[in-house]
Amino acid sequence: MDKFLHEWKRTHNCGELRAEHVGQTVTLMGWVQGYRDHGGSIFVDIRDRYGLTQLRFDSSVDDATHNLADTLRNEFCIAARGQVVHRGTNVNPKMQTGEIEVLAEHLTVFNRAETPPFEIRDDLDTAENVRLKYRYLDLRRKSLQRNFVMRSHVNNITRNYLADNGFLELETPVLMKSTPEGARDYLVPSRVHPGKFYALPQSPQTFKQLFMISGYDRYYQICRCFRDEDLRADRQPEFTQIDVEMSFVVPEDIYGMIEGLVIRIWKHVLGVELQTPFLRMSYAEAMERFGCDKPDMRFGMELKNVADILASSTFNVFAQTIARNGSIKALNAKGCASLSRSELDGLIDVVKPYGAKGLAWFKANADAWQGPVVKFLTDDEKNDLTARLDIETGDAVFFVADDARIVDPAMAALRLHFGDRLGLRKSSDYAFLWVTDFPLYEYDPAENRYYAMHHPFTSPHPADRGLMSTDPAKVRAQAYDLVLNGTELGGGSIRIHDQETQAEMFRILGLTRAQAEYKFGFFLDALRYGTPPHGGIAIGMDRLIMLLTGAQSIRDVIAFPKTQKATDLMLDCPTEVDAEQLQELSLRIRTENTK
Repeated sequence: MDKFLHEWKRTHNCGELRAEHVGQTVTLMGWVQGYRDHGGSIFVDIRDRYGLTQLRFDSSVDDATHNLADTLRNEFCIAARGQVVHRGTNVNPKMQTGEIEVLAEHLTVFNRAETPPFEIRDDLDTAENVRLKYRYLDLRRKSLQRNFVMRSHVNNITRNYLADNGFLELETPVLMKSTPEGARDYLVPSRVHPGKFYALPQSPQTFKQLFMISGYDRYYQICRCFRDEDLRADRQPEFTQIDVEMSFVVPEDIYGMIEGLVIRIWKHVLGVELQTPFLRMSYAEAMERFGCDKPDMRFGMELKNVADILASSTFNVFAQTIARNGSIKALNAKGCASLSRSELDGLIDVVKPYGAKGLAWFKANADAWQGPVVKFLTDDEKNDLTARLDIETGDAVFFVADDARIVDPAMAALRLHFGDRLGLRKSSDYAFLWVTDFPLYEYDPAENRYYAMHHPFTSPHPADRGLMSTDPAKVRAQAYDLVLNGTELGGGSIRIHDQETQAEMFRILGLTRAQAEYKFGFFLDALRYGTPPHGGIAIGMDRLIMLLTGAQSIRDVIAFPKTQKATDLMLDCPTEVDAEQLQELSLRIRTENTK
């Protein structure tokens, strides 16, 4: 084995040999993908991350090599040396190397392999928990390898683009102070300071702002972040983001810089030319028209507020909603009057998870409107609905009536349902959108306090600065999200750059002066020393790659992901630690008997 490596270096990878290489003696190294014994000839497909090449072992060429080849099985790690020959009439057009094969003269087995728990192929029907347990085998599959090759390519494009535009790649600490104002922190106990803890960063937010205060002007980092929050298909406890900050900018400067990066990525990775500037839409408009702050703009089917039309409705649900100043929104599903009654009734399952208690509907048939709600509609209401919703024969119209916090997400989900059902969400289309002017605060009635909708360093809209002390709910933020096809790619804002505004922000969020000093005193102090106006954005790298590759789960673009329960099945962690480690950290695990 060692002799083989010393005498014969790999000459080619398994995806590059073509007809022009016929007659050359080559050395290939990789894994056995397939094995076929045809008597005097044994055919072996050898695989690496570049591709696949067929090896042929003939007993007439070297009997010992042929006999050794007879012992090969899938996933053996091997090297083979031989001459490139043309396949003649047996060309395989499905393989990049399908015109040739290597007539092997020498074979070395670097390592045998046990029978793997699943085949290494793309069309795999194996439970995800099995694939995650044996992730190192799962990562051999070509579909996953393509994802990580692309991810590496995007990293390089990002670094080159930002360097071309004067950005410095600067690192920030991983062990930092816990300042839980959003998701929960992951805490790290200090051995040398018993009873005290570091936190893993949810983002490098304050550090990148400190770089601006320090005069570095343009910063970026492809960084790891950590949030101890409940997981969904597009979230992980640890994730990667493209973190950017710039001095002396307004939102338009951020938009232009990030659009340039996205254009370069899509051109070099997918060969797609994007048009700029990307569409812009305020948060208020997005919520009114689409019921969510990350609308999929690949199709229309907008929601319409019809509470004014139905203000005098005799339908009990509508009347009660109007009486308590609730919301009634309607959606016209074009051409969906052909839906059966059972299909229509089944749509309640789409809106029910969002708190909707029902879904009213009617069908606009050629002869008349049909549905449970029709008998409650007057002729004037029908005319007004027809005009506002552009109702035509063959359409189906749906209503949800309740508080806006229920109506908006329920109808947004229904819109996406019909977008999928009607084939309107095409994977080959890329609809980018900047959602702007978010509320600076969101109010939690249960806790009787305001929270920062983005984070507490977001600057208020200049025109709304005076409302911070009088009517915080009406203050707009200089905050923006980049949305692609209904998925939030990233978010950012212009930051607060004066101590007075930052202190007032903390006060409105319910922090006393002492609490603000304890958590953010270092930052408030830094704002005293000539802080420039600045702003930035963080783009979720994992979500970006998921959309570029068309992966169905974010776990397919993270090399070693956690499950939705935040566990690593391969490492079998998190795990308990022994008493000695806990003692060193001055920690004790509380049990049911511990008071």
